[in-house]
Amino acid sequence: MKKNIYPEIHSTTVIGIIRDGKAAMGSDGQVSFGNTIMKHSTRKVRKIHEDKILVGFAGATADAFTLLQRFEEKLEQQRGNLFRASVELAKDWRTDRYLRRLEAMLTVMNNENALIISGTGDVIEPEDNIIAIGSGGMYALSAARALLDHSDLSSKEIVEESLKIASKICIYTNNNLNIEEL
Repeated sequence: MKKNIYPEIHSTTVIGIIRDGKAAMGSDGQVSFGNTIMKHSTRKVRKIHEDKILVGFAGATADAFTLLQRFEEKLEQQRGNLFRASVELAKDWRTDRYLRRLEAMLTVMNNENALIISGTGDVIEPEDNIIAIGSGGMYALSAARALLDHSDLSSKEIVEESLKIASKICIYTNNNLNIEEL
């Protein structure tokens, strides 16, 4: 049996959504080390590039910050083009020996595009403008899809409610939320 060289990341919940031209991204604040909670109030979502882009991360913190720094460099090189910067980072991540070993994922978005960037060289653009990563990501994604289809909540309100739901299910997700919007 072939061993997966990319370990499953048990770490957090990050979710972003674009609705009616407004983008919001949020995360919980928990930092876990194995089965121990180390910190309750970490900021895993940030505004970058003159507050025009939201970025979130899941995985090993030092690895995520390394990727965040590289992504910001790519944004500068690509003059703020979110998609091109994401593709360039994914190419580097897949081909660079050092970057290939990083255990993290990024979500990036502006008011028009929402993307997930993975260490396998993937840049994923979902059809419904909802992105989610981390251990509680699929719980939050499910909640966000239901809320998007069956409510008039804003993107920020959907992010908040989805994170609350994920925090009730995923042991690696707490309810100390950090939400940013564009």
